[in-house]
Amino acid sequence: MKIILILTLILSFLFSNAQQSSVENNEDVSSFLSAYFSPFANSIGAGLNNGWYNTAKPHKPAGFDVSLTINLITISDEMKFFNPNDISNFSSSDNSTPTILGDGMGASIDYTSDDFSATFTMPEQNIALTSLPVPTLNAGIGLFKGTELNVRYIPTYAFDIGFIGEGSVELYGGGIKHDILQWIPVVNKLPFDLSVQGALSKFKTSFEVESRGVKQDVSLNINTNTYNLILSKKFALITAYGSIGYNSVSTSFSSNTNFELGSGNNTISFNIPVELDFEAQSVFQAAAGVRLQFAIFTVYASQTFSDYPITSAGFGVSFR
Repeated sequence: MKIILILTLILSFLFSNAQQSSVENNEDVSSFLSAYFSPFANSIGAGLNNGWYNTAKPHKPAGFDVSLTINLITISDEMKFFNPNDISNFSSSDNSTPTILGDGMGASIDYTSDDFSATFTMPEQNIALTSLPVPTLNAGIGLFKGTELNVRYIPTYAFDIGFIGEGSVELYGGGIKHDILQWIPVVNKLPFDLSVQGALSKFKTSFEVESRGVKQDVSLNINTNTYNLILSKKFALITAYGSIGYNSVSTSFSSNTNFELGSGNNTISFNIPVELDFEAQSVFQAAAGVRLQFAIFTVYASQTFSDYPITSAGFGVSFR
């Protein structure tokens, strides 16, 4: 969560430069900001879609668990850079410039529309990220007929970092897991567990930046959905599990005023007084993991294979 907060603060710093020229076309604004921010949002979303389970077996009625999981997303080179020439009305002599997750010198970019043309320089970034951790605090409780309810929650955390300004981070979500093996004749006698699972999470961060006496409110909302088929087998203290599934991430970005992106005096202003929806991303995934249980205490680890590879590990307590 600390790295996520640092990235959020960097975003607020980037938006505090003096206005030079303004992009008014919503499609242009959305396309460029999506290229810059989406790798961050999609990485967070991938992390939020993990950590929901470490076995296919649901709790018995009144059984429960509480766990803390760290999902470590691998940041590939593809996520660190984007090509401004791939975006309509934007062009550059460089074929690569850092996204919010990248590092290095920013490219000089030309913007041309029917209204005006401008040149701006993307900011130099010195963050060399190879991974991004996303922590989740989960709880589950058994209901009936092999059904388990899951929730996750991190209360709103407010921060005030001097000249960068004030803001907050919040996370919550819910899901359900159900034993489908019980409904399959003959197969339900086999010594393994098979369940379907679905969940959604919502991550929200907002922050306030003051520039030349004007406060700019910026919000980033990330909504995720995951659907999985989980298979597990218990061997004494060890449970091996695997899953295949489908994940989706949608992101909206909003500000109540113009804000600037760029370096020094070579900035450009994006006019987005209303909420912008970035293009949603959907991916398939597969995962494999192992859980150790000692009395009511559990430790577990897994690897997720997808466009956003994730290594997860955690610990908790589990009863019934």
